[in-house]
Amino acid sequence: MAALQVVMAQTSTAVMATILAPSVVPNYTTSESGNPFIDGWYADPDCAQYHGTYWVYPTSSYEYDKQTYLDAFSSPDLVHWTKHPDVLTTANFSWATRAVWAPAPIARNGKYYLYFAANDIQETDTIVGGIGVGMSDRPEGPYFDPIGEPLIGAYHNGAQPIDQAVFIDDDGQAYMYYGGHSHANVVKLNEDMISLGILDSSGTQFKEITPTNYVEGPLMFKRNGTYYLMWSEGGWGGPDYAVSYAMSSSPLGPFNRVARILQQDPAVAVGSGHNGVINIPSTDIWYVVYHRRPLSETEENHRVLAYDRMYFNADGTIRPIVMLVKDNFEDGDMVGWTSYGGSFAVSNGELTTGSSLGGMALLDTNFTDLVYDADVTISTLPGFADGDAGLVFRVTNATVGVDGYSGYYVGVATAGKVILGKADGGGWTELGSASMTVTAGTQYHVRVRAVGSEMLVYVDDMASPKINITDSSYRGGKDGVRVYGVAASFDNVSVAKP
Repeated sequence: MAALQVVMAQTSTAVMATILAPSVVPNYTTSESGNPFIDGWYADPDCAQYHGTYWVYPTSSYEYDKQTYLDAFSSPDLVHWTKHPDVLTTANFSWATRAVWAPAPIARNGKYYLYFAANDIQETDTIVGGIGVGMSDRPEGPYFDPIGEPLIGAYHNGAQPIDQAVFIDDDGQAYMYYGGHSHANVVKLNEDMISLGILDSSGTQFKEITPTNYVEGPLMFKRNGTYYLMWSEGGWGGPDYAVSYAMSSSPLGPFNRVARILQQDPAVAVGSGHNGVINIPSTDIWYVVYHRRPLSETEENHRVLAYDRMYFNADGTIRPIVMLVKDNFEDGDMVGWTSYGGSFAVSNGELTTGSSLGGMALLDTNFTDLVYDADVTISTLPGFADGDAGLVFRVTNATVGVDGYSGYYVGVATAGKVILGKADGGGWTELGSASMTVTAGTQYHVRVRAVGSEMLVYVDDMASPKINITDSSYRGGKDGVRVYGVAASFDNVSVAKP
């Protein structure tokens, strides 16, 4: 299941001359417009940066017999995405009949190449399958078969021929890293990118480079002269799927495991693996792009795409990746949110809703201790004396209704106050309030800091809490926004650990 790399970080000088830097420099701490950053069940993302545009090529995450096509997504800024369906289909590859996955893109000699695994062949199989290559004149395809058969169609050194990643070194030499069933190989690609070369004078084509704990999904990138091999550990269908890495002075290794850097966070998502890396051209800004499973999903193939910032220490080692939760709605959608009444939609870069008795929208999170920030604007005051809008947290048992949930709520109220209370699936108890001026059309920055039973509420002034109470009714659950009797909008949502 393929890795993800940005061509600017991989290609030779000659190739890089044809690939222009983007006009926008995405300098984010995470996907600021929300993870997942595209809609739908996708996995195994790989990407490239072509002519100022970022391209993501994922697996369509369905059962194998339905997994017969690959989509792509393009963006000028890693925020606004355009879908390009069916860039590669089995109809254009006579030998590929099912289980097409893990696309790996790269460009060379004016052509675009997309490598993929097909048919899920096993070591004792006699069927045709393995790693194929498609070629096109355009990043969005369609990709056609230039060789009429798999590029690698058999096991070597125990490695299942899947999960390829392609890397072009500074000297122009292209390499492919691949392998499932807990074995990894490296091969050289010839200049034509559709045939294999020789690794050494003895005629070796396939060199095993399997690091400790390797399972699948290798990725190669280079930074400051150091080669980084990343891979996935654990079972792809389970919560323990994770990413580790090694560092080497050579593209051929040895690759000694350094550490695990991306793993499940029970507050955010599980099954976080099969990663790739984006380096923003001409910067030291790096992202890890990967798939993960939302907390409420139990189906193995219900995987989504996410990215978070990747930071390096002074010695070149990689810091552990933190899966952050943010949404500034600049992408124009509310992917990842579930609404319960309220007519929620994104408009002008904000999450908006009409007047509703108990409308609510929730993220699929499960924070216990948290710092929750958001901007809240009450857009109308329709004469509803107790109308309010604000944030819900530690929510369970969500349904449509006035107090159709169990959890806590902080609201900015039309009566001129901020309130903190709790619902119990139909009943409401106010726990604390503080007077403040509330004006229609004014944006208020609301923060909740909840650690254990202590809850602090801030509005605009982040130094002095307006409410400070203790309550131990609820310990964890989802986070989101809510309205009662007003129309409102929400922006710049951020949920983090204290």
